[in-house]
Amino acid sequence: MAHSGDPLDEYISRRDGWSQRKIAHEREFRRIGNWRLVIAAVTALLAWLAAGPRLLSGWWLLAPLTLFVWLTLRINRTRSLKTCAARALRYYESGLARLDDRWIGTGNDGERFRSNDHVYANDLDLFGKGSLFELISTTRTAGGDSVLAGWLRVPSDRSELAGRQQAIRELTPNLNLREDIALLGEDVRASIDDDALRLWGAAPPVVFPPFARILALILSLASITTGILFLADVLPLWPFAAVLGIDFIVVALFRKRVDLVLSSVETTGPDLRLERYLLERIEREPLESPALVDVQRRLRTGGVNASRRLQRLERWIELADSSEHMLIRAVGAVVLWRQQIAMGVEAWRRESGRYIAGWLGAVAEFEALQSFASLAYERPSWTLPEFAGDEEPIFEAKALQHPLLPPARCVPNDVTVGGDHRLLIVSGSNMSGKSTLLRAIGLNTVLAWAGAPVAAKSLRLSRLQTAASIRIVDSLQEGRSRFMAEILRVRQIVDLTSGPSPVLFLLDELLSGTNSHDRRIGATAVVRGLVERGAIGLVTTHDLALAGMESDIDTHSCNFHFDDQIVDGRIEFDYCLKPGVVEHSNAIELMRAVGLPV
Repeated sequence: MAHSGDPLDEYISRRDGWSQRKIAHEREFRRIGNWRLVIAAVTALLAWLAAGPRLLSGWWLLAPLTLFVWLTLRINRTRSLKTCAARALRYYESGLARLDDRWIGTGNDGERFRSNDHVYANDLDLFGKGSLFELISTTRTAGGDSVLAGWLRVPSDRSELAGRQQAIRELTPNLNLREDIALLGEDVRASIDDDALRLWGAAPPVVFPPFARILALILSLASITTGILFLADVLPLWPFAAVLGIDFIVVALFRKRVDLVLSSVETTGPDLRLERYLLERIEREPLESPALVDVQRRLRTGGVNASRRLQRLERWIELADSSEHMLIRAVGAVVLWRQQIAMGVEAWRRESGRYIAGWLGAVAEFEALQSFASLAYERPSWTLPEFAGDEEPIFEAKALQHPLLPPARCVPNDVTVGGDHRLLIVSGSNMSGKSTLLRAIGLNTVLAWAGAPVAAKSLRLSRLQTAASIRIVDSLQEGRSRFMAEILRVRQIVDLTSGPSPVLFLLDELLSGTNSHDRRIGATAVVRGLVERGAIGLVTTHDLALAGMESDIDTHSCNFHFDDQIVDGRIEFDYCLKPGVVEHSNAIELMRAVGLPV
């Protein structure tokens, strides 16, 4: 995933550039504001001189008024530029926070996708504060969130992964595109209610009579014409009154249908505007990889770009929003304002509504790919994995790291699971790195089968269904002890071995809620059963008795361990995975370190 330019230097350079622009825009904003005050004062003085002492002609007011209008347009444009610069600063500050390991709690944590029943999401910190989702997600829409979360929760088909990797390679160096998308709309990140838009586009039509739009237009023109001619004393009042009476009949006949149409779109204006901005930006970008070209193809329906279609709908919605204006409310019934808008909106929906789901889906996939590309840009030492055949399950990593730990402080390890070593029994003291290793393996497997880069120098793996029992807790509400919750999760993992993909199991301190005798018997039986069903995986333990299960299973298992040392009364860890069984425990030393009388 190598690319030109250091991400830290590039982000700092762009942040500083936007900061200078923001300062310049703020300075210009204040200057124009001051000039507007001066012009307003001059205008007031000239108005007094023209209206009071009559020393000047009223035509003198045209110059300052024209200048005031021009300055108003300038200050509005400057305000927009100042706001855009502020959004850019927030965007690059967010990127720098990820690079400096200050990102936890600052991004979109995807908490709504959390599920206690998922076989690895909670155990691997997939969602929530400080999660993989928070690190990765740079999406602007709820649909992008959903696609990204779906790719992380369920392994993708092999046929899709090559296309995603090619798209990531193309998008990774394109920081300008990511910046443009980040600056669209009102906020750094907004949430479009994709489901509501999809449902609205696919909802049954609200039927108006075939002649209704033509009739409404004719009545509107007739009302305006007869009203003007009446005011000009060309026609008597009764033609205008007659047309107005017909207008009120039309309003009464179509009231329910008009209210139904307009109420369904009254809150979609900002969402549609941001969606249109995204569509326009994606449509005009020259893209080459098949997955990205397919996204653009799906955004062109019937020979018309999706953004242009949405722009027409946006105009109708803007007209509908103007219905509350005092002038429109005064003449709305006369010109059948709401009725014509409702029929226009419904005509648009009949023509283009069926395409909305496809547009939103294409944009959501593009956003998910952009999130992976941003991750690849900010983590240039990561790599795209290689996918092995499905003859034998395999996970083979060089310099594997935990994706959520700071790269500078994360100790890499080489790990191979599969082939002759279908089971790794990892022993070690408390806090030595056993659980971190499990999560590193699990998260990188999830990333790989989502199509994303992984935190390793290289990773080769086959099709694997990840399953973990790492963070299991009791539940007072459900009446479950920790041991019961753990064995139910183990049952879930065993059931997965009946599926189409081999299971990669990650079991931390297996069956620690029972006595040592039962634990060794039960753990050995569970692990043997998993291996016999074609699964591969790791079991960690600080119980040295459990490390002896290697001899109880078969030659497909082997022992590894993490070590520690006592230096000047302090426990130090090197977090390096070593072959064999750990030879000591640090529990007593840890108890002494916190002041317990051991």
